[in-house]
Amino acid sequence: MRQEIELVKTVDFSGSPFHFIGIGGIGMSALAYILAKRQLPVSGSDLRPSNITERLQSVGAHVFNEQGPRNLDFFNLHPEHTGQVETSLFKKTPQIICSTAISEKNVEYKAAQDLGYPIFHRSDILAALIKEQQSIAVAGTHGKTTTSSLIGYVLLQAGLDPTIIIGGEVDAWEGNARLGEGKWLVAEADESDGSLSKYSPSIGVITNIELDHPDHYQDLDQVIEIFQVFARQCQNLVVCLDWPAIREYFEPNITYSLDPAIEADYTATEMVYGPDGSTSQIWEKGKKLGSLKLSIPGQHNISNALAAIAVLRKMNLDFAVIAKAMASFTGAKRRFELKGTANGITFIDDYAHHPSEIQATLSAARSKLALLKDKRIVTVFQPHRYSRTAKFMDEYATSFTDSDLVVLTDIYSAGEPNLEKIDGEKLVNLVSQHHPCAYYHPNLTSLAQFLQTILQPGDWVLFLGAGNLNQVIPQLINTYTIK
Repeated sequence: MRQEIELVKTVDFSGSPFHFIGIGGIGMSALAYILAKRQLPVSGSDLRPSNITERLQSVGAHVFNEQGPRNLDFFNLHPEHTGQVETSLFKKTPQIICSTAISEKNVEYKAAQDLGYPIFHRSDILAALIKEQQSIAVAGTHGKTTTSSLIGYVLLQAGLDPTIIIGGEVDAWEGNARLGEGKWLVAEADESDGSLSKYSPSIGVITNIELDHPDHYQDLDQVIEIFQVFARQCQNLVVCLDWPAIREYFEPNITYSLDPAIEADYTATEMVYGPDGSTSQIWEKGKKLGSLKLSIPGQHNISNALAAIAVLRKMNLDFAVIAKAMASFTGAKRRFELKGTANGITFIDDYAHHPSEIQATLSAARSKLALLKDKRIVTVFQPHRYSRTAKFMDEYATSFTDSDLVVLTDIYSAGEPNLEKIDGEKLVNLVSQHHPCAYYHPNLTSLAQFLQTILQPGDWVLFLGAGNLNQVIPQLINTYTIK
């Protein structure tokens, strides 16, 4: 079944206020931050205050911690908060911004519809920003955040002052977005809801293609189709040839691969992994560029680095500049993020939620501990969405081979109805057929209590998932610290 390709709506950046329904979301907040830093009137609502909403308030956005029709007209009621927008330019009709997560039943959304206010998807804003300047859009099922962060970080270290809009937080720019004065914009381009088709960047990247969102796509063919639309709209296309679907369906002008036999434009050899990360030799069209050292672990991150190198070399950056910057890159939050140590136990938080991501993350952990004896990998996994869990049940069952112990919680719904009538216990029963030490604790309270009984000094505990599992990490660290 051919998908309907969405058209990009025209966004007004000349003074009309923006109101974000769900402003605290990782994608929404990045856009709100950029607009607020551009001195445009920005308001929004989110039911849960966070460090992200606090950051938005610090740059002039007005954030409501409840939702209701009156929120939409904040700048009409309080014109003194329009910031540096000249009164002659200020337009009172707000532009309403939503993500796919906002239901049509949302009270603010319904009010905006009733008032006839222009309503935009967050991707319309990102598409307009990408179109405004020279841009790099990083797409792919996995690795988008790390790859786009790497590109942005190198450009920042090289003094090119980029604008950056990504789906994760990075310490180097203290969040998930920064507004630069340079000519380049680096953005993470999400395919989860089909909005990838709206972007037309100067340089596009496709890191890989798999089915990850069965709530939106019926099969892999539909995913490939949306990436093909994106590819046609890129002035330059960088792809990873390690994925069969990419080799078969795409015609890029720049390629990379971890397999030298594929003869891609960029490849890596002599890969060595250890506690401090990895080293490898980087090649460009058969010529050795030099050595690359990464502190972010795993083979998948060498692949992400190759994607970034391909982009940066297209921009004519010297490899020495690229390699020096990448060596100091510590990664994005929730991407193998060290949260702390207590009682000799190391706590790691990672966003991995697809079977391929779990396998890559656990492989990276195993490579870090290869030279360290008497260390166990304990994996705590919270399945994300009923549709994804049901679709990949068999793949999840065999994804934990690099872990010594596996503990599963119940499924994080992300607002989905449980049409499949499944739960985490069904999944752990399948995992148990392939792993000798698999346990199930449905809620975070019993999970935390159980972990305190099984963790021991020397353990590396990896908390994997895209939900709220990482909320138990500070609690555990605090418990061991008090002891």
